[in-house]
Amino acid sequence: MKTMKVTVVTPDGPVHESEAEMVSTRATSGELGILPGHIPLVAPLEIGAVRLKNGNKTQWIAVSGGFLEVRPDRVTILAQAAERAEDIDIERAQAAKERAERRLRQENMDNKRAELALKRAVNRINIYKHK
Repeated sequence: MKTMKVTVVTPDGPVHESEAEMVSTRATSGELGILPGHIPLVAPLEIGAVRLKNGNKTQWIAVSGGFLEVRPDRVTILAQAAERAEDIDIERAQAAKERAERRLRQENMDNKRAELALKRAVNRINIYKHK
């Protein structure tokens, strides 16, 4: 089956580079499935998973927003933060989740910021399960 080059980059540098038969992720407009030869596209990403399928193997990457650029033979993800499932520190992710939940229960807190922190932590915990 045909493949395309997939690169995931953050402000700290490259996180992942490989070939994939299919890329699946969630943009702000909805779920996207990208195959080689896809028409060019740029889309903002939500906090969520990027799934890279190659045969029977699927790799999972947690992203915290950013942008997806699609070309017929390449997908580039420019993420604010990204971690491969095998690189996630689960204890740190669970501690971040507990901190965010505590902040949501406090008065006079920026709830939107705490909700985003909670969403990022839960996403990392969910992706970790796929390592």
